[in-house]
Amino acid sequence: MEDLVIRDADVVDGGGAPSYRADVVVDDGRIVAIVKEAAAAGCQRPRATRELDAEGLVLSPGFIDMHAHSDLALLRDPDHSAKAGQGVTLEVLGQDGLSYAPVDDRTLAEVRRAIAGWNGHGDDIDFDWRSVGGYLDRLDRGIAVNAAYLIPQGTVRALAVGWEDREATPAELDRMRRLVAEGMEQGAVGMSSGLTYTPGMYAEDAELTELCRVVASYGGYYCPHHRSYGAGALEAYAEMVALSRAANCSLHLAHATMNFGVNEGRAPELLSLLDKALAAGADITLDTYPYTPGSTTLAAMLPSWANEGGPDAVLARLADDEASERIRHHLESVGSDGCHGVPIEWDTIEVSGVADPALADFVGRTVEESARLRGETPWTTARRLLLADRLAPSILQHVGHEENVRTIMRHRVHTGGSDGILQGTKPHPRAYGTFPHYLGHYVRELGVLSLEECVSHLTARPAARLRLPDRGLVREGYRADVVLFDPETVAAGSTFTEPRKLPTGIPHVLINGRFVIEDGCRTDVLAGRAVRRSPM
Repeated sequence: MEDLVIRDADVVDGGGAPSYRADVVVDDGRIVAIVKEAAAAGCQRPRATRELDAEGLVLSPGFIDMHAHSDLALLRDPDHSAKAGQGVTLEVLGQDGLSYAPVDDRTLAEVRRAIAGWNGHGDDIDFDWRSVGGYLDRLDRGIAVNAAYLIPQGTVRALAVGWEDREATPAELDRMRRLVAEGMEQGAVGMSSGLTYTPGMYAEDAELTELCRVVASYGGYYCPHHRSYGAGALEAYAEMVALSRAANCSLHLAHATMNFGVNEGRAPELLSLLDKALAAGADITLDTYPYTPGSTTLAAMLPSWANEGGPDAVLARLADDEASERIRHHLESVGSDGCHGVPIEWDTIEVSGVADPALADFVGRTVEESARLRGETPWTTARRLLLADRLAPSILQHVGHEENVRTIMRHRVHTGGSDGILQGTKPHPRAYGTFPHYLGHYVRELGVLSLEECVSHLTARPAARLRLPDRGLVREGYRADVVLFDPETVAAGSTFTEPRKLPTGIPHVLINGRFVIEDGCRTDVLAGRAVRRSPM
């Protein structure tokens, strides 16, 4: 007999077709039979070692988080209920151009400090890898959910060029090409960039195009955090579309938002740009999170010139009164490129986490509020915090627009991504709630998407972008990465005041045919593995 039969489920298969009632049979980690209710009438129903009554539950493919920051969390936290509890069965790591492979000893130390606000310092991690393949092998020892990896272009540049704002030499560009090729050969699914983060932002389009050509030769895709989500957002999107077309490389636009006051109501302009490119033959997808605030690090707000040279150079500039005043002027008057060309509004910058517990009083307050309590200017407070916590503070940035969020999520190339930073005392609730929030709020409560549409956005579409031949759909022969949820009660438990509350209405999650969530509780199963690029 087979391992498991899930009886009387309402199957939403990820392909966009209407739901149907069926028994779904799982054996050896795969879906081996789907017996629809009509076909089962008058026949003997499938039997298995175990039966699960799914009456009233939807069975869908597991959700794919196209933009995750769990690079160290998966190694640090075997439970990882933040994602497993949402029904996420696969995360895409290596985002925004900065992660932990490929590295050498120097760049590993630099990257760990540069993105401590995303992932912590990693003092509890044994960094026993240096290559992309080594990192994926580490994941293969057993993790809570599956994970794919993007080669981080900023880390590659740090390794080959350093953290300086200059053009790469021909020899350095050749080395970057080799590093990207090696990463793709070792299993990466594409390449990411963080073009408002150092050192990735120092790459000109010609350099990025050359690296994208390498990615395209392996069938991968380019995933840029582009140069502006604010004052120059549309121009930045157009730049990435043109660059990917020149390289003949598939494009996936990370956290494709239209934020800040300058972009209110302008989502249709972005979608028009993408529709024209799609009609001309471009291969483009995008991901979004279903919330208005963004989340990043406080150091990311600084102008690019202040970040040149790496973390130690940034701290030195912050400690220098003259350089600090210049930074303040760029932030508050000019519009720092780190803040997307828009003068910073300190009442929108909420501190969500710090590394030093002694600084906990800043968490949950805006920079402006903390400054008022201390009787000082907002920049004095921000500077004090950056220096004391050595660039580690993470923030929420309340600059989004609900109309734009809803408009973009309806688009035919949209997928879901949490952009969830799990670090900090008070992280963005999207880290724990993105996928049930889509299903509960935007499907059931608002009707922005139908249930079948939404499931397709969260499963089959991302699987197609990742070129996964046996995931993202409920089909015979596919891997049994599935989630069962109650469409009447599924909801994000996480809120801005209680961001780590787990979802409701998701009683069962299976990865590779094994229960990681059972009866609403996390099991001790580590069924996740690295998902490597499929050969062309």
